[in-house]
Amino acid sequence: MKKTKSICPVCARTLPADVTEEDGRVWISRTCPDHGEFKHLYWSDAKMYRRFEAFESIGNGVKNPQRHASADECPHACGLCNNHASGTLLANIDVTNRCNLNCDFCFANARACGYLYEPDFDQIVEMMRMVRSQKPVPAPAVQFSGGEPTMRDDIFDLIRMAKEVGFSQVQLATNGVNIARNNGYARELKDAGLSTIYLHFDGVTKATNPQIAVHERAVKNCCDIEMGVVLVPTVINGRNDHEVGAIIKFAANHIQAVRGVNFQPVAFTGAANDENIQQERVTIPDLAERIEFQTGGAVRKDYFFPVPCVIPISDLVEAYTGKPQVRFTTHQHCGAATYVFVTEEGLVPINRMLDVNKFFDAISAIAEHINQSGSLNKYMALLDGVRQMHTSLKGSETGSTTTFWKLLASTLIHQDFKALKDFHWNALFIGTMHFMDNYNYDLARVQRCCIHYATPDGRLIPFCAYNSGPVHREEVWKTFSRPIPAPDRKEMS
Repeated sequence: MKKTKSICPVCARTLPADVTEEDGRVWISRTCPDHGEFKHLYWSDAKMYRRFEAFESIGNGVKNPQRHASADECPHACGLCNNHASGTLLANIDVTNRCNLNCDFCFANARACGYLYEPDFDQIVEMMRMVRSQKPVPAPAVQFSGGEPTMRDDIFDLIRMAKEVGFSQVQLATNGVNIARNNGYARELKDAGLSTIYLHFDGVTKATNPQIAVHERAVKNCCDIEMGVVLVPTVINGRNDHEVGAIIKFAANHIQAVRGVNFQPVAFTGAANDENIQQERVTIPDLAERIEFQTGGAVRKDYFFPVPCVIPISDLVEAYTGKPQVRFTTHQHCGAATYVFVTEEGLVPINRMLDVNKFFDAISAIAEHINQSGSLNKYMALLDGVRQMHTSLKGSETGSTTTFWKLLASTLIHQDFKALKDFHWNALFIGTMHFMDNYNYDLARVQRCCIHYATPDGRLIPFCAYNSGPVHREEVWKTFSRPIPAPDRKEMS
């Protein structure tokens, strides 16, 4: 299907690799001169792989890369370089490796470190300022992660500072323990300026989610104050993949706060063998099939689209405003998403109201029309394009089509973003990001990553290069670590 580069799962050497189709599935193969041949599953559905391939959109990188490197140095010499094709959409900052839980599949592996990684307040502020200095478009969002970020006493001050340096979206990745224990904790987070809580949430039963009671209390506390929550399940075949539909139902039942579910199929970043991988691997097509089956066909597999599908919207806004916009040039096989409306009749996917392909084609046509119209006629070109775009909307038994059309017209023509916010609070995002490990590692995906970790030494490192492959996380944490204070050893055990 294509040539790419990968790594040896044993020594992490960069190697030529082939992406091939066999029996309707997609595989990635390479040969290490020291450790032999490796062949691992990439995607479980070649048809869906090809559909997503059509949305490929390679970005132009950033105008101020942190370093210049040869192609052969990737992914071993990370720090956003001239080879990287995407800007930062979301910057992750590990603010601590302390945690108050011991999850056996945590890729951060905080419990086993044996040392404390916790940048001080000023170091984190400098990391945020570095991220915001990116050109041509500063990163719009930051997520505090760890470890468990709420272990820090200054987390509220960090959130306030994130807003001060210019992040429009401030997120917190958390296990929810402190939010559940303290009824006022979510309110303090919201008052500090937090946009969204990314809540680790692996299932709706105690068997799949031993912390379910904690998570239910945390979600309730967020519902009480309309604090936005995204549920983040790590999906493992044979462990909790049978509950993905129930997780979506839980989200819909708590739509007052839950804005979405972002499923993360397990990445084998720790010790693993071929048997573990074959038994527990879940790919994006696998997940989409389980969602379709477990929602009774309400959310179908073919309703999911890859992240770069929204590029035409960036093109349109750039054409109309004349200003560079954030561009979702993530690799087309990194993730997938759709939206559903939560109604009294049940889940109504946006795909039942909209021909998504025709919609994005229409958006592209409007952008091209504006570019050709000249600056004096931009508004009329936009108005004409929006009228023509109405043909992409479908009739709907739910009556939501008219509402959605009014939303589009109001947002695009009148630039009424309050309407868009109202849409967001009445819709549920269902998405997935399948982060890579040493076994399905594709260098093309690394070089298109839009989620980057900021480090105390002033680097931005793509997510999958930070957590797998050469594993820059361990290098960074050890370099900036200090001994664990005696009272904290209990928290890490």
